[in-house]
Amino acid sequence: MSRVRDSEECCPPSCCDMRGMLSFQILWELSKKPMNGQELARQIAERRGSRPTPGTIYPALRDLAVRKLTDGTSDGKQVVYTLTETGKQGLMEACRYFYRAFGDIFEDCKISHSV
Repeated sequence: MSRVRDSEECCPPSCCDMRGMLSFQILWELSKKPMNGQELARQIAERRGSRPTPGTIYPALRDLAVRKLTDGTSDGKQVVYTLTETGKQGLMEACRYFYRAFGDIFEDCKISHSV
């Protein structure tokens, strides 16, 4: 089931650049279950309304692995990614930061616009 309702925008509005959220979204999705790159791209597309390209998602996955936030295990031709303990801690730190920085904005939006 899609998280984006038909009446909602399927892509970020032109006023907002969402590219910087990709690493956070990858960590968030991997906190739910291990996934390969294609599965991650599908999950992100379901949430955002647009699918990240391989030229976007794989460099982000590589960067997360270099920073020891994720680990990849070969499963045939695919690599399945999981969160490391460092990745879990980083995700929690990021959640706290985003909530502190934007939580009141989201709550105001929710109340003001019945989002």
